Amino acid sequence: MNAYPPGFEESDQLRSAFIRKLTLHLLQCPRSSEASELPVVPRTLIQYWHDPSDLPDDVRDCLASWDRLVDEGFEVRMFCDESAAAYIAEHYGTRECEAFARCRHPAMRSDYLRMCFVLAEGGLYVDADDMLLGDGWNELFGDGRLKVQPLCYDIPSARMVPAAEIWRPNLRTHGRIFYVNNNPIAAPAGHPVLRVALSRATDRLLGEDQRPEIQTTTGPGNLTAALAAHARNLIAAGTPLDFELLRDWEAIAETRWHLSYRNDARNWRNMDAGLSL
Repeated sequence: MNAYPPGFEESDQLRSAFIRKLTLHLLQCPRSSEASELPVVPRTLIQYWHDPSDLPDDVRDCLASWDRLVDEGFEVRMFCDESAAAYIAEHYGTRECEAFARCRHPAMRSDYLRMCFVLAEGGLYVDADDMLLGDGWNELFGDGRLKVQPLCYDIPSARMVPAAEIWRPNLRTHGRIFYVNNNPIAAPAGHPVLRVALSRATDRLLGEDQRPEIQTTTGPGNLTAALAAHARNLIAAGTPLDFELLRDWEAIAETRWHLSYRNDARNWRNMDAGLSL
C-alpha cells in the first residue's frame, strides 16, 4: 500500500492502477465469512426517471422488466426529479438539498439520489435502461457487502473492455482506465463508501465550479474514488473487505443502448446538445 498514500484516489492514474490491483487482489483472496455478520441488503429496488409524464415506451419496457421482483417480496421505489428532491429534503440537510438543486442534468440528479437513498435505507439501485434477464439478482442479497461492477475503458479503441476480460491476470493495462460503475449499487444502509461518495459529491457540487463534470462529480469517478480510498485503508489494516466487485452483472441485466432518448440531451453524453432539462 506504500504506492498509494492517503489522498491517492484524487489522482486519475493512481486510482485506475489501484482498481486494477484490487481486482487481482480479490482473485487471490477468498471471501470472508464475516460478511454474514454485516447488515443485510434490504429487498428494495430503486429506479429513476426524471419526468414521469415523458417516459419513452422503450424505457418503460426496461423498467417493467423488474416488476416481477415484487412477487419476490421487493418494494419498488420509483423516483423522479420532484420526488427525489422531496426525499432528500426529508432525510438530509440544507447542504444536500442545495447540492441536488445544482445537479444540472437528470443523470446527475439520478446519481445523487441513488447515493442518498441507499446510504439512508439500503437496497438495490439499477438504471432505467437496464433490462432484467435472469435470476442472478439473488446473489446480490446473499450477504451484507456493498456490490458494484468493475469496468475498464480502452482509450485507443474508445471502447469498453468486455467484463469477463477485466479479471484476466495478464490483461494489458497500458492506455486503459479501470474504475467501478455506479450502476448497479447494492448495499445495506449506512455503508461507509456511500457516505464518503455522497460527501465528496456534495462538496464538489457546492464548490466554485458552476458546471462540474458529471462523471467525476456524481458518477462512476466519484464512487470509484470513495471505494479506492476505503479499500486501501481496509487492506492496509488487514481488515476483511466489506464490498464485492461483481463478475457477472451482464448475466443479471442487460443495458439497452439503442433507446430513443440517447439521441437527444436526455442522454448525459449529449447534455450540451441544446435541450434544456
